[in-house]
Amino acid sequence: MIVIDGSYGEGGGQILRTAIALSVITKKPVKIVKIRANRPNPGLRPQHLHGILALKELSNARVKGAKVSSTVLEFIPGKAEPKHVRVPIKTAGSITLVLQALLPAMAFIGGSFEITGGTDVPWSPPVDYLKNVTLHALGKMGIEAELEIRRRGHYPKGGGLVVGRVKPWEEKKPLKALEWSKIESFAGISHATNLPAHVAERQAKAAKERIEELYSVPVGIETEVSRSLGPGSGIVVWAETDSLRLAGDALGKRGKPAEVVGREAADELLDQLEPKKAVDRFLGDQLIPFLAFAGGEIGVTEVTSHLITNVWVVEQFLGRIFEVKGEIGEPGKVKVVKRAEV
Repeated sequence: MIVIDGSYGEGGGQILRTAIALSVITKKPVKIVKIRANRPNPGLRPQHLHGILALKELSNARVKGAKVSSTVLEFIPGKAEPKHVRVPIKTAGSITLVLQALLPAMAFIGGSFEITGGTDVPWSPPVDYLKNVTLHALGKMGIEAELEIRRRGHYPKGGGLVVGRVKPWEEKKPLKALEWSKIESFAGISHATNLPAHVAERQAKAAKERIEELYSVPVGIETEVSRSLGPGSGIVVWAETDSLRLAGDALGKRGKPAEVVGREAADELLDQLEPKKAVDRFLGDQLIPFLAFAGGEIGVTEVTSHLITNVWVVEQFLGRIFEVKGEIGEPGKVKVVKRAEV
């Protein structure tokens, strides 16, 4: 049984998500100790449990310690098979963080999912980022995945609904994405839920104007107005380059003008574009489990602690896979020196 120190590096829920997904893929049992030991409220939180239980269902696993506040978890995978997995998060727990656990495993098994919870919540990737940036990059590696946002969910009520499916990963294409040399266009989605339409429009307009101050290529930001359990707004903007997509995002909140939200997302994107690396700092760590099996080399706008931690977790299962160049907080490069086989 592989034993993983859950307090390693940034010591967050990402260690759990990656470790359990790799346990399902490699069929190796895993024990995770000192789960989130350095956090104010150590142990498993409800949002982590949902990812674990989804992977338990997908792989017919036996699990010990799957309860809130548990600091030790044992996961013994069984025979995995394609399934329709339902994940009913009854709060605004992040749907995208659950998908970070499910997607690597489903890439090897196939299946479909239906997840309720938070689509656009703090401290996690917005669902529009996952759909338009993450899945775009995975598509270059040969992964066919679809995702549909049926309903938005914001903090604190949640109530969002996302459905999708993943086909078994047949052709593993190495990803070489070091730098971009040309921006074809900018795109994005600005949404307002249970709020006036002008909120989404003002967010989009402010982001567009900010981008156009520096770039003279087409900027097309869609607006979306919808209803759900509670109010909220947000925007994701991305650059379509000759390599991958890089993005920035921002969430609205009470008292924060829509124009500030739009400019915040645009400025985040513009900062990501400055080093001319192909992979933004949010995508880098998400790609690590997939790169291990596909091979390749990526240039990242920032080597983050999340990226370093994910590399470490992957190598606990698969041995030395990666070579990382660059200091934390600086632009860098990740190269696969040996592709993993399952």
